[in-house]
This record gives sequence, structure tokens and C-alpha cells, in this order.
Amino acid sequence: MTPIIFHIDVNSAYLSWTAVEQLKKGARVDLREIPAIIGGDQKSRHGVVLAKSSPAKRYGIRTGEPVANAFRKCPNLAMYPPDHKMYREKSRQLMEYLRTFTKEIEQVSVDECYMNFTPIMGRYHSPVDGAVEIKDGIKERFGFTVNIGISTNKLLAKMASDFEKPDRIHTLFPEEIREKMWPLPIGDLYMAGRSSVETFKKLEINTIGDLAGTDPDLIALHLKSHGRMLWEFANGRGAEVVQAEPEEAKGIGNSTTLKEDISDMKEVRPVFEELADSVGNRLKKAGKKAGMVSAEIKYYDFRTISHQIQLDRPSNDPAVLSETACALFLEVWSGEPVRLLGIRTSKLTDEAAPEQMSIFDIEPPKEMDEKHRRVKKAMDELNARFGQGAVVKASLMKRNAGKQNAGKHDEKKKL
Repeated sequence: MTPIIFHIDVNSAYLSWTAVEQLKKGARVDLREIPAIIGGDQKSRHGVVLAKSSPAKRYGIRTGEPVANAFRKCPNLAMYPPDHKMYREKSRQLMEYLRTFTKEIEQVSVDECYMNFTPIMGRYHSPVDGAVEIKDGIKERFGFTVNIGISTNKLLAKMASDFEKPDRIHTLFPEEIREKMWPLPIGDLYMAGRSSVETFKKLEINTIGDLAGTDPDLIALHLKSHGRMLWEFANGRGAEVVQAEPEEAKGIGNSTTLKEDISDMKEVRPVFEELADSVGNRLKKAGKKAGMVSAEIKYYDFRTISHQIQLDRPSNDPAVLSETACALFLEVWSGEPVRLLGIRTSKLTDEAAPEQMSIFDIEPPKEMDEKHRRVKKAMDELNARFGQGAVVKASLMKRNAGKQNAGKHDEKKKL
């Protein structure tokens, strides 16, 4: 049976959720109907635009741009601060509702998810009929709107949901790619960032169709593995599996929002090392090892991507977690500035659980020499006694001194 996958995306989530809450409290004006944004500080007008209304968009206001620029474009702009606690609750309610249709939901951010519609397809005359019921049900129950993209894989469903907004349903089946996707500007392709688009334009690749018809080896020559991935996307090739996990499945992770955007692997590596120390220690404290590691990247313009891999052997060793995260990062990084990095672990097993050895594991892993063993043991004991971070590697001290206040968000969440 051909899979049918939905991508469900809340329209301007932060602003819509804020508007719904205000209307509940008696507000007479719906923020979605006036030039309005979420983000920044009302008094100083610092920060960036996190969400915008459709009227604000008509002034040329873009998500991720400085708030000061937005006010220059529209002096009468209404602005409200973000309320992340409320957003998490709205997200929880939405996902809970969607799971009344099917448990096969893969949440990829606070305001979007994939749904495997295939098992429940027989209940409806067509996938579009099912999407209409879901979309209208969300609007009636919660007061905000969503876009739903429908296709046979996650990439095409995601592309479809980004077509005309708000409150719309779009299909993008493989036979519709030539008509609906290929004429679009290359910048509309999922994960085609500013740097990639500039490279494509130098190669006279202006539309998604142009990229789809170009020799992939030429693209890889200029953009490496990221370019080849974009070429695959332009040809409509994406994952078909919605990675839903039982609700009891948990993971341990840590992420950090950087004080300044970084675009050098020399700066990225120490961040992953520090995150891996934290995650590894939390795994050890919980008596767990991770079978799956994921690297999370948020770019300067708030685009987010994650990339994961299953380890040959479950581990809670910070060195393994760090090296794995760095390798994952390099596989998908577009070269553009990064504002957040994270490491997530899942498929946890008990630390004492026996490991299945491969017949190829004929060479034992290299052990630390006695000197390094003593140093590591001493560091672990001091950090356990005085708190994590009391003793750090010298390689991290310069970065820590310069970026003491980078925001960190430890998190133990369902994946």
C-alpha cells in the first residue's frame, strides 16, 4: 500500500496562540487581523521577530529579522513578548488531539508534526477528506488554524504544507512535482538556506526544477553532502517512515543557545564537547546508555534541522557522544551561521545490560593510560562534589570565559 503522510503545521503559531489567549480574556482585537508580531522587548525594541500576522507580512516583515527593522517598516506595529510556557501547553493539547486519530505522530517542533495517515485511510473517502476533518476540528476546538500537506513521503508533505496559507490543505504527490514544485524559486526548497541559494544562482540554478535536472556530482562539488541532499529533495526523494515512539519512551538531551552566531567548526566542536559532558553525566546518573544520538542545529534565521544515527553499541561516554554529534553536524551543515546546538539521546538501555558483540569486534577498544585515568577520575569526583562545571577541560576555558551567559536548556523529553 502506498503510504500517505500528513505534515501538520500551525499557522504563525506563537502569534496565533497569543491571539487565542487574549480573545479568551476578552480582547476586542484579534492580533491575526492587524499588523502584529511576537518577539523582542516592548520597551527597548531589541530582539528578533519570532512570528508575524498576515497583515504584518504585507509590510515586508520577515520572521528572524530585527524588531527595530520591523518597526521601521510599520511604525504602528503591535508587539507582544513570547510566552513559551503557554506555547508548550498549546502544543501538548494539539498533539493529544491528533493522537485521537492515530498514535503514529512524529512531533518535530512545538508547532508541527508528521502523521502517518495510512493505517486510518480506510475510514475516509480520500486523504483530503481526512485532512479536512482534522483541520476543521482543530479550528473549532482550539480557535487557531493549521495547514496540512499531503503526500507519500515526509519531504513532499512538508513542502505541500508550505504552499498558500493560512488554513489550507495541499497535496504534492510524486506525479504533481513537475507542475507544483519544480517552478518554485530555489529558495523555497526545504533546507535551501541563503548561502546555498547564492551558490545555486551563481550556477544559474534559479528554480527547484533547475536543480532537479542538474548533475548531482556538480552540485556536490560546490556544496558537498548538503548539496547532494538538496538535489535529492528537488527530485522529491524523502523519508517515508513517521518515527512515532511509545509515550513512555524517553530521551536525555541538552542544547545551548549561543551568545553569538558561529560558523566555524573550531567553535562548534567545543560546544558539542561541553554538551556531551552534560548529557553523558546525566545518562550515567540515570544508569542508562543511549542507543541513538541526534545532533540539533538551529540556524541564524531560526530554521531547525536534526540528524540522528544509531550507535553500534549503546554508550554514555561523552567522547563518543561528542564525536558522533560532530560527525552528524558535518553531514548536514550548510555552512551558514548557527545560533543553537543540541545533543539528544534516545533508545536508552540499562547501563548494566549485556551488549551483543559483533564477530568483527576482534580488537579491544583502546584504554586510557594510567595518567589520564587518574585525571578523569579526579575531575569526575570534583564535579560530583562541587557541581558540574567546577572543573573543565582547558580547551573549553577560553570559550566559556567569552560566552558565560549562553542560554542552556537541559531537557528530558519524549521523542
